[in-house]
Amino acid sequence: MAKVGIFFGTDTGNSRKVAKTIHKQLGDALCDKPVNIQKASIDDLLAYDVLIIGTPTYGEGELPGLTAGTSTESWEEFMPNLAGADFSGKTIALYGLGDQEGYPGNFVDALGMLYDAFADCGANFVGFTGTEGYTFTASKAVLDDQFVGLVLDEDNQKELSDTRLQDWLQQIESAWA
Repeated sequence: MAKVGIFFGTDTGNSRKVAKTIHKQLGDALCDKPVNIQKASIDDLLAYDVLIIGTPTYGEGELPGLTAGTSTESWEEFMPNLAGADFSGKTIALYGLGDQEGYPGNFVDALGMLYDAFADCGANFVGFTGTEGYTFTASKAVLDDQFVGLVLDEDNQKELSDTRLQDWLQQIESAWA
């Protein structure tokens, strides 16, 4: 098993595409192939010391899942598995996708929800990024004037995604060294 596990929630495939790009950039020697959270158990996540976890935000700031209108189970259904889980000593880098123009009042809120849930389980985090270059009014993913992970807006700023991802990967890799 590789050092880093990559887990994501998705419905349209954008978060999966980012996960696959991360895997390709980091390589098989460093990370295992990405896993959709609907196919994962809590033990799968706990098997890694370092995790990269991704999610889109649905509707009015919801985690992807059946009540948010996704076609399959996702983070919403997985979240109860975190109850009582101990992620102490685990390092997590988060990424989230959202639409800052369509949902400026809850931009990438699901990313913030994942951060809160894993923080409650004792995880350590790397990969915070600046909020500059985004236009939004509120986000649960902002802590101390930074996003709690990488934020990508594939709807309105797709042309910036590759650079943002490359910069973030360099940042998180140096944090693991």
